[in-house]
Amino acid sequence: MSDVQYFTREGLEALKAELSNLKHVERPRIIQAIAEARDKGDLSENAEYDAAKEAQGHLEDKIAQMDHLIANARVIDSSQLNTNKVSILCKVKVKNHNVGKEAVYQLVSETEANLKENKISVKSAIGSGLLGKAKGDIVEIQVPAGIVRLEVLDISI
Repeated sequence: MSDVQYFTREGLEALKAELSNLKHVERPRIIQAIAEARDKGDLSENAEYDAAKEAQGHLEDKIAQMDHLIANARVIDSSQLNTNKVSILCKVKVKNHNVGKEAVYQLVSETEANLKENKISVKSAIGSGLLGKAKGDIVEIQVPAGIVRLEVLDISI
C-alpha cells in the first residue's frame, strides 16, 4: 500500500537534504561511537555501547521512514492549482467568527506543517474542514477547544 504524500518542491528538497544528512553524517557518527564503545571491553556491562546501539536503531528507523516518504512523494505544481476551491498548497484567508479575527493559512502536507509559518496540515481539523470550500463559505469545525466558525474570505496560490 502506498501512502502518497504531496509536497512543495522546496519541502521535498528539504526532506531529501535531511535524509542525506542522516545517512552521510549521523550514521557514520553513530557507527564510530559503537566502535569506540566496543573497544572499551566487556559489552555486557557497557552502557555507552548500549546507548549507541539504541541510537543506531532509532536512526535506522527514521531513515527507513524518510526513504518510504520520499519514494511515495508527489510534487504539486502550484501553477496548475485552481483557486475556486480550497486545495493543498492554497493560501486561505479566513475570518474566525468566534473571535472576529482574520488569518491566512497555507494548506500543506503533514510533514511540511509549521504553525509558526501559518502552514497547516490538510489532515488537521481546520485543514480538512477547509478543503473543498469556496470563497464566501462558512464552515464549522470541531477543534479541541470547541467548535470554530470560519468564513473563507480569499483563496490564492
